[in-house]
Amino acid sequence: MGRVNESAALRLRQAVHRLQEATRERVATGRGPEEADDVVGTFSTDGALGFDPLPLLQALHDAGSRAVVIGQVAGIMHGSTELTGDLDLLWDGSPEQGRALHDALAATGCTALPELDRPQVTYQVTGVSGDLCTPALPWGDMDVMPCLARAVSTRDPAGFDIRYVDLDDLIRMRRSLSRPKDLRRADELEAFRP
Repeated sequence: MGRVNESAALRLRQAVHRLQEATRERVATGRGPEEADDVVGTFSTDGALGFDPLPLLQALHDAGSRAVVIGQVAGIMHGSTELTGDLDLLWDGSPEQGRALHDALAATGCTALPELDRPQVTYQVTGVSGDLCTPALPWGDMDVMPCLARAVSTRDPAGFDIRYVDLDDLIRMRRSLSRPKDLRRADELEAFRP
């Protein structure tokens, strides 16, 4: 595992609070994360309502999962100010890690455990939903398998570790996807490089 950044978990907690404040008066529209547009992202969907990835992230830690946070939650942990409405994870696709993912999902209220036999599957638990991705998922010309080994870590104040994708890898992931929101967010992330 890579280096530990103590402030990343605090940034995530602050973003969850800001998101809850920003959506306090919002009414559900029935618009799910799969209907997110390529500019605003999932913050404009119902996924942002009640968004709290922390219980699942703690359950992942408790289950021994080596899954790595990717997407905008990782961006937030690196310093992005844009909010989101989903939590995407990268995992190695192994049976052992599949069991750890299932344990974490079940512990956080998932009643329909996803079959983990595809490169990308969706999940939903209390407070958060998103995609579970393996390195077999096409990322343009980027090989994301090394991202698992280069992941960085943060320690949440509640006492659990969160693994998230390294800044340079996240920027490469954003650029390989090439959607307007990804390119904008990659540009924002460039400013956080040491």
